[in-house]
Amino acid sequence: MSTLVNKSTNVLASEVWFSKDMLFVHLQDGREIGVPLLWFPRLRKASEEQLNEWRLIGNGVGIHWESIDEDISISALL
Repeated sequence: MSTLVNKSTNVLASEVWFSKDMLFVHLQDGREIGVPLLWFPRLRKASEEQLNEWRLIGNGVGIHWESIDEDISISALL
């Protein structure tokens, strides 16, 4: 069984949340991924209020934070 991500299939986000040091994303296919906030200096420096002001872009292809001018693609997280 292969664990490689098929780049031809759009992987879409449906929910975003944070712990103290991690960004978590729930994907529409049921998976959940977590990545360290250290990977994203703008997110790491943002207030809790700013972190929670995210919106999905491209029907879940990415995540956008207006107040800190940050965009993250889901494919980049995988």
